[in-house]
Formats: sequence, structure tokens, C-alpha cells
Amino acid sequence: MTEPSLVVTVLGFDFGTKRIGVAVGQSITGTATPLMNLNAKEGIPDWDQMTRLVNEWQPHVFVVGIPYNMDGSESEMSLRAKKFARRLQARFNRPAHGVDERLSSWEARGRLAALAKEDKQRLPLDSYAAVLIIEHWLAEQSAQK
Repeated sequence: MTEPSLVVTVLGFDFGTKRIGVAVGQSITGTATPLMNLNAKEGIPDWDQMTRLVNEWQPHVFVVGIPYNMDGSESEMSLRAKKFARRLQARFNRPAHGVDERLSSWEARGRLAALAKEDKQRLPLDSYAAVLIIEHWLAEQSAQK
């Protein structure tokens, strides 16, 4: 991260070939909020829509969940997620970091099930997984200080 006094805004992504969950977070509280799911075709989002998100939130950094296999090895999806991160970095000239997200969707399902009992509305799983990805990354950055 940058200087400790600077609030770092993070745009995070739960990469998928059909949907990409998006969340935004910041370094002061180390928390994030789900924004939306972007439709994707073979993992490629609508870049105009992505540009609008970047312009609106002005993130300092991107964080992309990398879905490694449970044994830590790479999968086809982890390679595609890394490629997506590289494209974000090149297109928007901001650093993009990968975060091990092997259990983020599973954890997101559990948290959303608890929320759904209270709220009864359908919450976007992929964008909630992006929340967990951001919060994990922010916690790692904080621990490194």
C-alpha cells in the first residue's frame, strides 16, 4: 500500500467467465461493500462499463480473487483470473494484486444465507465474494505494517 495517512480505495473482483462480482473497499476501516455483478463473455467484461466503475470510484488499486485448486496448484480459472488482473492493470494504469480466494464463494454463501434469513432479498453472491477478497487483502496489508 502507499503512505499510512492516505486512504486507499480498492476495487475488488471475484472473477468468473459468465459473471464478475465487484466490490469497493477502503483502508481506514478495512471493510468493503458489494457493488454489482458484471456480465462477462468468456471472462471478458464490458470494458466501457468497467471504465465507468473506475471513473466513479477512483480506486488506487485493484484486487482480483485467484481461484487456486485446494492443493494450491493453478487451474485454468486461476490463469484466466491472473490474465484479467493484468488487463485491468494495463488498461487503467493501476496496480492489480491477486488474492487466494479458494474458499471465498463458500464463505460468501454462508454469510449470505444468514443475511437472507433476516432480509429475504436475493443478494449477489459474486459481489459479496469480492467483498471478502478485498477485506482479506486489506487485512494482509495491515498485518505487514
